[in-house]
Amino acid sequence: MRFLPILALTAAVTAGACSTVGPHGLRDPSPVPEAPERPLDLTPPVPAPLVVPPLPADLLEDGATLTLAAVVDIALRNNPVTRIAYFEALSAAAELGSTRSAYYPRLDLSADLARTKQTALGGQFNYQQTSYGPTIDLSYLVLDLGGRAADADAARFALLAADWSHTAAVQNVILAVQQTFVAYLNSKAQLAAANANLTQAKTALDAATVRHEAGVATIAEVLQAKTALAQAQLDVDRLSGRVLALRGALATAMGLPASTPYDVGNLPGDLPLDFAVKTVEEFIEQARTARPDLVAARFEADQSEAKIRSARAQGLPRLSLGASANRSYYDPAPYADYGDSWSARLMLDVPLFTGFATKYNTRKAKDDAAASAARADTLEQLVILEVWTSYYDLQTAAQLVRTSRDLLASAEQSERVALGRYKEGVGTIIDLLTAQSALADARAQEILARSEWFFALAQLAHDTGIASPNLKAEVSLTEEKADP
Repeated sequence: MRFLPILALTAAVTAGACSTVGPHGLRDPSPVPEAPERPLDLTPPVPAPLVVPPLPADLLEDGATLTLAAVVDIALRNNPVTRIAYFEALSAAAELGSTRSAYYPRLDLSADLARTKQTALGGQFNYQQTSYGPTIDLSYLVLDLGGRAADADAARFALLAADWSHTAAVQNVILAVQQTFVAYLNSKAQLAAANANLTQAKTALDAATVRHEAGVATIAEVLQAKTALAQAQLDVDRLSGRVLALRGALATAMGLPASTPYDVGNLPGDLPLDFAVKTVEEFIEQARTARPDLVAARFEADQSEAKIRSARAQGLPRLSLGASANRSYYDPAPYADYGDSWSARLMLDVPLFTGFATKYNTRKAKDDAAASAARADTLEQLVILEVWTSYYDLQTAAQLVRTSRDLLASAEQSERVALGRYKEGVGTIIDLLTAQSALADARAQEILARSEWFFALAQLAHDTGIASPNLKAEVSLTEEKADP
């Protein structure tokens, strides 16, 4: 009979579905603890293999030195934070496409198979018939008074917000990598300064030993010099460990194993401290326009406004067009092997009473929109404060660099004078050790001041919304060229 192939296909599909869906869910174990005080003995799942991103070819070369721009580029390609924001933007784009599908007609194809038995006159007459055939349904929303448009607008604003959130995620990663990068350079410079302090402590010990052997210095002076040398060596050991730790942290920020062999340059000594920058008001206005998280918050507020129109449209009339066509085959066929039918309809749906759902949904959408707008306003005030703070932090950092350099120059001269006086026998070991200690502090302060200037520069660029992979590029963005 004709229905047998269809019946066999239906049975095969049903059996396959049951074997892959039903029994698997029924066989899954459902263990529970035996008592509140007795934990269940569970076997942890096997973790997925650790995927190490491929190392750039430049990184594998002997003596390779990475620039800040290269470090940021590696981090952006490997950091999962940027991948999360990227896929969220793709998801928002797919959601926009889904909402726009309401503007297109919908076409569905279905097939049915039915076995019918009829009994008449107390069972004296039995009639069995099998019917099967396809059905095509067409539906189209002609008019809905703004519901589709509101949903599409809300999805479009959500996509724009996701795009700007992705930009914010990228800038956050850039800032974090820059901070780790500068911290590593700072630790390297501090280690170099500590080694210089160690060399000076050895010079002081040698001078004290020579004077003691000549009989013009006591053993106490030698011991004091040895103590200062041991303290200098302790500083070198401590900073050596910190350099290695920050080196691993920077590798991790790039998404690489902490043991990756690489190196970066040194903390720059020449800083453009005297470049002319925009006023703080100009930076604030730029941040209000370009700060990605603020722009994303504004689009989220626009999305909430569109949802008000969508909720209100649920209580308005809707005009729809529908059509269907069907062919049914019969076995046995008393009159014809098959029969065709079709229909077309125009439907007007007018919600008369929905249990006040439309009223409360609209009120909720309005309240959500007001809260979203308030969040955007709050973030704007926070952005202004961040730009204001980072702007003056940069000004303060520049002044600290100048002051620390003056302090370093004075300390270096004082140490040279104290060492010469001690060697000539007209100065004391206390004067020399005090001068060397002041010089060591001055070196550390000058290096820290330079590092803080870079920190402040990167923070200002981030807060303004102009974060760049290269700190020098950020300087050029705020530099004003003199008139020819």
